[in-house]
Amino acid sequence: MPKPAPRRYTLLKRETVTPNMLRLTFGGEGMQAFPADQESAYIKLMIPTGEAEDGTPRSATRTYTVRRQRDDEIDVDVAMHEDAGPAAAWARSANLGERLMIGGPGPVKRLPQAADWYLLVGDMTSLPAIGANLERLPADAQGYAIIEVTSEVDIQWFDLPPAMRVNWLINPNPGSDSERLVGALRDFDWLPGVPGIWVACEFSAMRKLRRHLIDDRGVDKREMYISSYWKRGSSEDGHRVVKREDAERDTADT
Repeated sequence: MPKPAPRRYTLLKRETVTPNMLRLTFGGEGMQAFPADQESAYIKLMIPTGEAEDGTPRSATRTYTVRRQRDDEIDVDVAMHEDAGPAAAWARSANLGERLMIGGPGPVKRLPQAADWYLLVGDMTSLPAIGANLERLPADAQGYAIIEVTSEVDIQWFDLPPAMRVNWLINPNPGSDSERLVGALRDFDWLPGVPGIWVACEFSAMRKLRRHLIDDRGVDKREMYISSYWKRGSSEDGHRVVKREDAERDTADT
């Protein structure tokens, strides 16, 4: 299936969710062809970065998640770091009413419906997708989420089923400790039954979580969603290359 062509959207609203998470609301003509039920799907924001010498507009493409969707709007949450890239800088300074080309949505990656219990692991870059997944859980769902955020003030509230728990980890330097998430996961008791697993975080942390889940917990890698959303010290383009190489090695090892 061909990818949807980029469409033009309008920045309608900017809201601070927590000190290090900014929510952008987009609407406008692009929503006319935007499919329904895309919360947690990825989209491509084409951030303007100036002009080339010949006057041609330049842009940088950055990947984000549909946090919430309404008939004529989508919300996109942007993690704000000190070394913010072009998307975070644009998100902070863009005027309401500015227009932006957005590609997608790509495939929705959600928790399986038939699991006996659920496990979600991630950092602030995947927090929007984790939130979208948590809010879709049935009332009798059980399990836990392990989420790393920059500070205590970045902890978010979710309307969770009574048997779901969230363990919040604080790391002021995102991506600096690839052991933190997997260490927290080792401390949890594995629940009986078939788990529904969703993991997304920094590349090095993802690889350690994958090895723990496969080697120590006996999870079939085909039965879980696990992905890296970024790599410390790399641009999105650099991360894309490393991610592809890792996927090729992982497939060869099967």
